[in-house]
Amino acid sequence: MKKEIVDILIIGAGPSGMVSACYLQNRGINVKVVEKAVFPRFSIGESLIPQCMDNLEEAGLLEAVKKAGFQKKFGARFIKGSQVGEFDFSQKFGKGWDWTWQVPRADFDLVLAEEAQNQGVDILFSAEVINVEFEGNRSITTLMDKVGEIGQIQANFIIDASGFGRVLAKQLKLEAKPQIAAHSSIFTHIKETDRPKGKEGELITFEVLSTKVWFWYFPFSNGNSSLGFVAPNEWFDQFSKDNNFAFQEMLKKLENYKGRFDESPFLFEPMKMENLSKNVTRLYGDVYVLTGNSAEFLDPVFSSGVAFATTSGLLAAKLALRQLTHQKVDWQKEYVEYIQKGVNVFSTYVKEWYSGNLQKIIFHPNPNPGIKAQICAVLAGYVWDESNPFVKKHERIVKNVAALIEMEENNKKA
Repeated sequence: MKKEIVDILIIGAGPSGMVSACYLQNRGINVKVVEKAVFPRFSIGESLIPQCMDNLEEAGLLEAVKKAGFQKKFGARFIKGSQVGEFDFSQKFGKGWDWTWQVPRADFDLVLAEEAQNQGVDILFSAEVINVEFEGNRSITTLMDKVGEIGQIQANFIIDASGFGRVLAKQLKLEAKPQIAAHSSIFTHIKETDRPKGKEGELITFEVLSTKVWFWYFPFSNGNSSLGFVAPNEWFDQFSKDNNFAFQEMLKKLENYKGRFDESPFLFEPMKMENLSKNVTRLYGDVYVLTGNSAEFLDPVFSSGVAFATTSGLLAAKLALRQLTHQKVDWQKEYVEYIQKGVNVFSTYVKEWYSGNLQKIIFHPNPNPGIKAQICAVLAGYVWDESNPFVKKHERIVKNVAALIEMEENNKKA
C-alpha cells in the first residue's frame, strides 16, 4: 500500500460514511473512505425511520435506494396481549416524509456504497485502521490491508463513521457511560413462506412481553424477515447457552406471534449483542469528528440508529467542508449541541418506554388524536422540531400524560 494525501478521510462505509462522502465528493473535495469489511456484510439497524429520507436525498443517494425495491414501511405497530397501538406516519404532526423502508442492511449498505462509487467516491475495502496520529492540523492514519500490507493516509480532517467499530473512541479512550441501562439483543433472519398479505408487510411490529422485554418483526421485500429480542442483560440468563436453542425458547414466550415462525428455519445462527448502548466523552477534536454509532447508540426500540448516523454524517460533512475552506466553525454549538438535542429527545422516549410511561400512552384504548400525532412525529425521527410539544417539553410531558392516564384508570376503578 502506498502513502496517500487527501482532504478528508472517512472511516467506515456504512450509511453515515456514505452520506458524508457523497456530500463532500459532489462539492469537489478529495475524499477517501476506508472500510474494514468487504461488502455485502451483515449489520443491525434494519428498520429506517422517515427522517432518514431527508438525509439520503440531500446526499444524492435517495434515487438509488428507491430503485433497489426495498420493503416500504408506513408506520409502527405495538402489541401487548390484547392491546394494540398503531402509528401511521402519514398522520404525524408537522411536515416531513410519511414513509420509509425496512432493509436487509447487507443489501442497503451495498446500494449506498455502489452509488457513492458511481459518484466518484474512492472506497478502500478490507482496510483496517491500526493507528491514527495527529500532527497539528493534519492526521496520519496507518492501515493494514487483507494481505497484511501497511499503508498510510495523510488527511486534513477525519470523519469517524466506523459504527460499532468505534475506531477513534477506542484509540483516544473516549468511551463513556451509556445513557441507557444495560440491555442485550439476540436476532436472526428467517425465510417466510406464509407471510400474510397487506398491512403485515408495511409496518414494523413490536410485541411487548413485559415492560422491559420486547420482540421485533421486520418483513423484507425479498421474502425474508428479521426477528429479534431486546431485554435487560439478566433476562437472557434463563435460556440455553446455545443461541439456536435459546432463540427457539424465546419464541415460545410470544403471544401474538407464538407458533408463527415454527416452520421457518433460521438463515443464520442467532447472533447476540450485549450492552447495546454506547457513549463517548467528546464528539470532536481539532481535525476529527465522530458520527453515528461511533459516537453514541441508545437502543434499538425506535430504530433511531440510521437516522442519527445519517444526520450526524451529513452535518459533519457540511462543517468539515467549511473548516477546510477556512470558515469559522463552532463545533460545540453547531455540531455537538445540535446532535445532542435530538439524542436527548430520543433518550427520553427510550427511558420512558422502559419505565412503562410511554407504553401507557401507546396502549391507551382511546388515544387523543393530537397527542398521538405528536408522538408519531417523534417516532418518525423529527426530534428537532420544537413546534411539537412532545419534542420541546420531552423531559416532562411523557411523564405528565402517563400520570393523567393512571389517574383516569384509578378513577374508573374507584
